[in-house]
Amino acid sequence: MSGASDIIAEWINESEAARNAIRKIFSYEAIISSKIIKGKEEEAQKYRDYFDMKDKLSKCSSHRLLAMRRGESEGFLRVNIAPDEEKCIERLKKIFVKSDNESGDLVFDATIDAYKRLLKPAIENEFAAESKLKADIEAIRVFSENLRQLLLSPPLGEKRVLGIDPGFRTGCKVVCLDNQGNLLHNETIYPHPPQNDYAKSARSIQKMVEAYNIQAIAIGNGTAGRETEHFIQNIRYDRKIQVFVVSENGASIYSASKIARDEFPDYDVTVRGAVSIGRRLMDPLAELVKIDPKSIGVGQYQHDVDQNLLKKSLDQTVENAVNRVGVNLNTASKHLLTYISGLGPQLAQNIVNYRAENGAFMNRKQLLNVPKMGNKTFEQCAGFLRIPESDHPLDNSAVHPESYPIVELMAKDMKIDIKELIHNKEVIQKINLNQYITDKIGLPTLTDILLELEKPGRDPRNSVKVFEFDANIKRIEDLICGMELPGIITNITNFGAFVDIGIKENGLIHVSHLADRYISNPSEVVSLHQHVKVRVLEVDLMRKRVQLKLI
Repeated sequence: MSGASDIIAEWINESEAARNAIRKIFSYEAIISSKIIKGKEEEAQKYRDYFDMKDKLSKCSSHRLLAMRRGESEGFLRVNIAPDEEKCIERLKKIFVKSDNESGDLVFDATIDAYKRLLKPAIENEFAAESKLKADIEAIRVFSENLRQLLLSPPLGEKRVLGIDPGFRTGCKVVCLDNQGNLLHNETIYPHPPQNDYAKSARSIQKMVEAYNIQAIAIGNGTAGRETEHFIQNIRYDRKIQVFVVSENGASIYSASKIARDEFPDYDVTVRGAVSIGRRLMDPLAELVKIDPKSIGVGQYQHDVDQNLLKKSLDQTVENAVNRVGVNLNTASKHLLTYISGLGPQLAQNIVNYRAENGAFMNRKQLLNVPKMGNKTFEQCAGFLRIPESDHPLDNSAVHPESYPIVELMAKDMKIDIKELIHNKEVIQKINLNQYITDKIGLPTLTDILLELEKPGRDPRNSVKVFEFDANIKRIEDLICGMELPGIITNITNFGAFVDIGIKENGLIHVSHLADRYISNPSEVVSLHQHVKVRVLEVDLMRKRVQLKLI
């Protein structure tokens, strides 16, 4: 009878009706549960919330699911997915047990065996993979949106910047950059313990500001960042100097990379890191494209998700950001040009080589002289490449060369030169777009052209703003529940937003404390690098956690 029971169990397992019935119950009623593995309690404290947790699989948020799976992969948690066992067996009984006799009992026993030994493990694996993929996609969406906001952070623009990579024992590495981000000078100062060479360090900063005509100072937000900001703010300068705190995330990765070594072969990683901090203030997009997006620190379980899906999404996000802003053809790095539509690494390098051999581009048509630049590629990339030096005013705009004849016709019809048409809102508003519609150019494209003529080469990014933390708050022990503080949004997840309030630990605004109404997505309320005001709700000194509320 054992052999017959096994055959029936196999038959039930292979039945489409059985699988569909169990899948349906899993889909609506499966519970995902996690339990701590006995003896692992002490070393698994970061997973304390998941030591004995149950949640409906269909309702389980992506970050909770990924946290459980990470705890499982690290050997701390046991994770299980299953609906009510009796309900599943009862459903199979209705399908397969047709008689109330000895043969019916045999089929029922085989049904139980089929479910426990075959169907449940197989379908649990299906739902584990499906739920993991769903969580991956959501986590990647959050990461990509954070990356998009970070890449489109406000730039300071072409100003002379003093960049500082702060430190205590090893000192603060200081670099002076010209308005194109070229390194002019570097030195190390020691204003903090153990050296405490405050006066000499202050004089050095004053001399550098004066000698290199510095207009702004960028300070990394890592170790000794707050102390260095306080030191810099207390120095008297011979001009108005703006001081900014800049995220260091990924700067150490860049400074040790081949890109940095090729650019600064004669300097160590500390100089390269300080240069990166200064350049991030000038143009975050141009500097961040040199760093693997996964190192920038705005992801949600990025190391746990499907890496191929993640790379594809992040690359697309970078490309969209670069093309939305556009780049200066005569100053853009190879890394920035790589992301321009149609180019890629080889053509980007060819453009840089052409520039080095022939000097600056004077018009977009010269792009066709670049090796391997065909007409199709030119059509794809030309509208995103700006040439401020060009004698054709549209070469410094987002208007594509194939649309130049339309603009020239508009100017002719309005009886003015193209240069007079650009920025001339009064004349532009008089243009009747309907008379310029053709088989190739429709009304939406013409509308975009007019918007571009009003503000050619406009940067979609906002202007950078100076920010100051509360000077009295330097460590987590300084926090008191109820106090209100300024902060900067540093990361956004599905469960809330992390905020830099000027201490080592970032505080968390849970999604329920972001607004006085229900919100499904924190991005509805806050954005990356947004300046906010928060109230301290809870301080957990043991776990180094700070709970905040947006006010």
